[in-house]
Amino acid sequence: MRTERVRRYWDRTATRYDERVARMEERYLVPSRRWVCERAVGEVLEVAVGSGLNLPHYPPEAKLIGVDLSEGMLQLARRRAATARCEVELLRTDGSRLPFGDESFDAVVCTFSLCGFPDPRAGVEEMVRVLRPGGSLLLADHVGSTNPFIRLGQWVLQAITIPAEGEHWTRRPKRHVKALGLPIVETDRLHHGIVERLHASREAR
Repeated sequence: MRTERVRRYWDRTATRYDERVARMEERYLVPSRRWVCERAVGEVLEVAVGSGLNLPHYPPEAKLIGVDLSEGMLQLARRRAATARCEVELLRTDGSRLPFGDESFDAVVCTFSLCGFPDPRAGVEEMVRVLRPGGSLLLADHVGSTNPFIRLGQWVLQAITIPAEGEHWTRRPKRHVKALGLPIVETDRLHHGIVERLHASREAR
């Protein structure tokens, strides 16, 4: 039921989503999108592709499948896919229940989306399941700030956003990655620690 509520929210929001986030994108998020996408090589899966804001940043040699829960958001992503530098296929599906076999992709990407998963641990587990040994898990998300005053504001904000749209502001996807035992290749935090980006690897056999 929570997943269905999230889907309906994003379908309703899709038509005005890009306009709503444009200022935040340009100022805070685009550098992390580039950071993630330039590390995605080979056969790539993007989970929760949304309106396709990552698509301009993938290298031409990537072969990308993007999935999202919301058909409304995928309609926006299809427009961006038409001008992407790489091959793109888009599918509607739940990121927590991916319709792909084990070890199907060289890289799995998810940006600014695990904050809205009903069960983020299950989402990360699915990403790791479809990742080939030696492959890259590439994440960026907004997390609890390292500044205690900002973090307090995030707790207040998510008291509104969690019931309204399922969005959390203080999660740390890195904890789930570490709990699953994936070696972390590189990671950093920006903007008072609010944005965290992470490159982990599934160990080769």
